Amino acid sequence: MRNRMLRKIAALTVAAFFIGAAGGSAQIYAPQSLERDFRLEWQVMHGKKGLAVEGYVYNTAKRNAEHMSLQVERLDGNGQVVGSSSVGVIGRVPMNARAYFKSSVPEAVNYRVQVLSFDWTCDEGGGGGGGGM
Repeated sequence: MRNRMLRKIAALTVAAFFIGAAGGSAQIYAPQSLERDFRLEWQVMHGKKGLAVEGYVYNTAKRNAEHMSLQVERLDGNGQVVGSSSVGVIGRVPMNARAYFKSSVPEAVNYRVQVLSFDWTCDEGGGGGGGGM
């Protein structure tokens, strides 16, 4: 359990570093904050191009979010992470609304999707720049 938590923290730290290095102002948020402000609905689809995880991220906060990245983890039969990837949510995730996402994935026993990073924005469309929660 402890090793799994340390791997997850390391993965989030590395991801935040690379997202920040690309010019974003990514913030790391507590899981409780993310669960309060965002809800994910997704499913695994079999298509012509292979497997994909697709669904919606719902923003229940009173602010718009943008530059959102999601982490898609591949799990084995014991629920252990055997690989992961990230997918960007295109456009804004408006307050009290949803935004679509889709990511091709290799085959796995199960998957887990979670919010990796995002920025809050002002209602007028100006930069809100990753304010804390």
